[in-house]
This record gives sequence, structure tokens and C-alpha cells, in this order.
Amino acid sequence: MYKAQNWLSLNFFAFFFTWGIFMPYWTAWLISSKGLTVESASTVIAVGLLVRSFSTFFIFPTLSSKFPIGLLMKAFALLSVVLLYLFIPFDSFYAMILAMTLFSLVYPLMLPLTESIGAIMMQSERIHYGKSRSFGSIGYTIGLLVIGAVTAYFGEEAIIYVMFVGCLLVVAATFYRTPASLQEKSETTKVPFRSLFQSKRFVIAMIICVLIQGAHASYYNYGFLYLQHLGVNNTWSGIILNIAVIAEIIFFAMADRLMKNVHVSSMFLVAAMASIVRWTLLFLFPNVWVYIFSQLLHSLTFGLAHFAFIRLLYQEFSSREIPAAQGIYASLGMGLSTALLTFAGGYLYKETPGLAFLGMAIVVLPAVFLSLYMRKRFESTPIK
Repeated sequence: MYKAQNWLSLNFFAFFFTWGIFMPYWTAWLISSKGLTVESASTVIAVGLLVRSFSTFFIFPTLSSKFPIGLLMKAFALLSVVLLYLFIPFDSFYAMILAMTLFSLVYPLMLPLTESIGAIMMQSERIHYGKSRSFGSIGYTIGLLVIGAVTAYFGEEAIIYVMFVGCLLVVAATFYRTPASLQEKSETTKVPFRSLFQSKRFVIAMIICVLIQGAHASYYNYGFLYLQHLGVNNTWSGIILNIAVIAEIIFFAMADRLMKNVHVSSMFLVAAMASIVRWTLLFLFPNVWVYIFSQLLHSLTFGLAHFAFIRLLYQEFSSREIPAAQGIYASLGMGLSTALLTFAGGYLYKETPGLAFLGMAIVVLPAVFLSLYMRKRFESTPIK
């Protein structure tokens, strides 16, 4: 158990180190290094998210049913390093679209893959998911601190080079003592999506996640720009962005124990309400201190919603079905919804930065009622 736990923790750490660079800073890098406007950069990011939703919905489940999951980790990590280079030689808008399209076919697949491994190991290795996932949050934190310091001294142009270093770290982590259970050939029978959607509880959870996780679009893509709008320098921006991840780390470290007897629907309800509060605050009070306070709510708006969905996968599906279900979640909840709301957020941000966050608060509202319905329909009995 302990070797498997440590391997998973290392891979969560390495991947999320790069995620902490790519998610908050890539828009800024496209604007500063490639000379794109906010709208053009938003389009490039949104196209990447659309491609990501396609690759995680179709490519990821297909490959995970045909190849050992450990082999896929190594292949995705190596390909990501190669495809990342495509961003360097070209400067035009359409060249960036092409580079983002190819990169997004591969790199984001490591997210559902790592999460699937975590859910599978909960069953096969009896690992503690929250413990290993907290190392992912630590990696994200360190990534933010490093990139904040580097950009303060060398400017946003250095972002891609730190990303290269991070991707090489991911390669090293995937090749380090892969557990034997992940080196076995997977079952070749592809899990039909239709069988997964027969679970009404899964369907409702997916809709809730599409709303809650998708509503992070403005924060992920414009949070760094918004801090610049508020007059915060790059070093402090990295520190402020880290507050959210530190809150997330604390949550994941305690989640297995604190959430042991809590219904999935109750977790979703709290996450939805926290999301409405968080994004509304950023609209009503455009100042640094409110932004800092709102960062604490990330433990609920992202961490709690994500933990709830992983718990639901563990409860609803077998280890053979989990990668396909995780692919759907990554595609719709973390990809397509974020892509569509990135388009919307870009136009709202252009009008008034705060409107980009108010729009997200409105999007989350239906998730409150869906969570209440889930509780009444499927989880009315106490947890034993």
C-alpha cells in the first residue's frame, strides 16, 4: 500500500506542478510573449479546452481500455514535452491555435488518467485518495510560487521554459517505480458510455460538476490578469493565487476523515453555495483583500466538489468502469463547460472585469437545486 501511495503522491505532485503554471498563467503568456489580445488569447485557451473535452471523452477511454494504464502515463508525459515545443517558433494567432490543439490532445489526458488511478487504487490498494491528492495541491502551490518569482525577475516570457522543466519532472515521475498493478494489460472491452449514464445519480452529479467546475473558467483564465488590474505585482500575485491551493491542500489532507459520513449530495450543496458566494464577492468588491478572502473558498468550490465526485465514482462503478467515467467528468465537467464559459467570460471581462465573475455565480445557481434533488431522490437514508 505504502509504495503505491507514495508513487501516486509523486505523480500528483509532478503533474499539478505543471498545472499550476498552465492554468493560471498561459493566457498571460499568450498576451505578453505572442502579442495576442485578451479576446484572441481567450479564444486560443477555449479552443484548447474544447479539444481537451474531445480527447478526454473519446481518446482517453479508448486508450485506457486497450493499454496498461502505467504505459499510458509514460507515453502522455513524453508526448507532452515534444508538443509543448510547438508554442515556441510561431507567433501568429492561427499558429497558436494549431499548437494549442495538438498540445491539448495529449497533455490534459494526464489529469483524468491520474485521477482514475487514484480512484482505482482506492479499491485495489486501499490507498487514501485525499492524502495523495493533497500532494497534487502542494505541487500546484510550488508551481505558482516558482512561476510568480520567475516572472517577477524575467517577465512572462519565461513561463514556457518553467513549463518545460515541469513536464520533464512529470516524465521522471511516471518512470519511477511504477506499481506492478498499473503495468498489467487492461481489459480490451471498451466500456460503453450508455451503461454509465444508466446511473441517474451519476448523471445528476455530472450536471452539478459541469456547473460548479465550469464556473471556475473566469478564475482560471483571468484571475492573474484581474490581480494585475487591481495593481498587484507578479510576485504577490503568485502568493495570493497560492492561498486557494493551500486551502485546498488542508481540505484534501483531512477530507477522508471529515467527509467519511457525509452524503455526496450534501458536499455538492455546500460547494455550490460557496461558489455563488465566492464569485459574487469578486463582482461586488473589486479589491485585493476580498480577493484574498475568496481564495479560501477554493477548498469548497473546487476541492469539495471534486472529492464528492471521486467518492461517487468509488460508490457507483467498478474499477473497469472508472476510467471511462473519469474521462466523461474531465471532458464535460473540466473541459467543455470551462471552454464555453471561457468564451463568455472573455467577453464579459472585456466589458468589466467583475462581470466575468458575476456570470459564473449565475451559472452555478441550478446546482443548488440539483443537489437538493439528489439528496431527496437517492440519499435520504443515513450513512452507516
